[in-house]
Amino acid sequence: MLFNSIDFAFFLPLVFALYWGVFKGNIQRQNLLIVAASYVFYAWWDWRFLFLIIFSTLVDFWVAKRMANVTNTQKRKALLWVSIAVNLGFLGFFKYYNFFLENFQEAFTLFGTSFNAPSLQIILPVGISFYTFQTLSYTIDVYRNKMAPTHNLVSFAAFVSFFPQLVAGPIERATYLLPQFYNKRTFDYEKATDGMRQILWGLFKKMVIADNCATYANIIFEHHDTYNGSTLVLGALFFTFQIYGDFSGYSDIAIGTARLFGFDLMKNFNFPYFSRDIGEFWRRWHISLSTWFRDYLYIPLGGSRGSTWFQIRNIFIIFIVSGFWHGANWTFIVWGALNAVYFLPLMLLGTNRKHLDTVAAGRWLPTLRECFGMAVTFTLTVFAWIFFRAESVRHAFEYIANIWHHGVFERPVFHQDDLVKPILILLVFFILIEWLGRHGDFAIAHLKERWPVWLRWSFYFGIIFLLFYFKGAQQEFIYFQF
Repeated sequence: MLFNSIDFAFFLPLVFALYWGVFKGNIQRQNLLIVAASYVFYAWWDWRFLFLIIFSTLVDFWVAKRMANVTNTQKRKALLWVSIAVNLGFLGFFKYYNFFLENFQEAFTLFGTSFNAPSLQIILPVGISFYTFQTLSYTIDVYRNKMAPTHNLVSFAAFVSFFPQLVAGPIERATYLLPQFYNKRTFDYEKATDGMRQILWGLFKKMVIADNCATYANIIFEHHDTYNGSTLVLGALFFTFQIYGDFSGYSDIAIGTARLFGFDLMKNFNFPYFSRDIGEFWRRWHISLSTWFRDYLYIPLGGSRGSTWFQIRNIFIIFIVSGFWHGANWTFIVWGALNAVYFLPLMLLGTNRKHLDTVAAGRWLPTLRECFGMAVTFTLTVFAWIFFRAESVRHAFEYIANIWHHGVFERPVFHQDDLVKPILILLVFFILIEWLGRHGDFAIAHLKERWPVWLRWSFYFGIIFLLFYFKGAQQEFIYFQF
């Protein structure tokens, strides 16, 4: 079920009415409703994959309870490995089986031998990379004695399957989200209206910015050999804003929807395209995944401790694994390695945590140094996104080569350019609103305090008008494939 679909427009008010009307004040029944609604929400794509979520939920619930009754370190570790094997086993099979099979076959071919194994027509379950990491955070934290295991299966099932963030995050930690299912929720009007405001901005990001940019990004990337260099640059820019509008838009809708039900989810994007270096970019982009890899992979590997070569190894591991998490394609691995290369100078110079504040804090405009830092960081990011978007590594290199071989300084040309200028104007408007709202949790979070009522409601209705007038061809959220 897509957030920007008619189905969800009926689903959300119905669940909201039952939650705050019929089941108000009863935590267990509210949690049961969340579980039921979440399973319906997920089954809307393919009901057959519900067994994966249910099986993973039961395994991790049992593993954590067993850990509470075991003091022997080796037995506790064995139980943890049961959880890891089940969750990563599912993820590895559904997401990476054919990738490894094809690469094994190609490797044997290089040595003059053949290796034949049956490839499978595997359907990737929506959101498996997200809920797998979410439930793993629970068993790992129980193993580390950071939290006590829950004895309430309903609450745990609601945590694993919570429909606002089930299929594309944020990837919540059990230590943060699970306790919220134990507490009584009371309807908070201010929290709900703030959630609606965030949902509205998320829909604008997705339907107006991402979907319209996707139309042209797809055409340009698919026919890159027919366009001049400047058009290819614009295609990369369109994808840059497509993936940001698409993914951060999903996160905004998810966080806003959770607030309607009295839950707080972690902030997943913090205006990453205003970053002054790559280190800052990765503190602001897909925060829930970046911090997950930091806490459950990078730090256990040794983090920034040890020799310089040891630290370099850890940086490459974390970025390459992050890239591979996104998909079974060498393009994602190259994208991850490229970001590791970007990050290395900051680590070696000890400046990777230099920019921890908001850019141009308390000022309307950035300094020249800040402008330069943002421009360089944004350019590097756009270049890396070419590999992320390309169908193959060869496709990416051909795309980059064509930028310089086919008139990079010529006027961009489109076969159908009736909407290009309006989209570019909308992008300028979008960047301006994001810049003005960069101090908030989301771009229009503080309109209530800053704008008079008439201007605020005019803005809201203006956004709603744009949603209908400039609505692009409906497309699934990019991260559903991950």
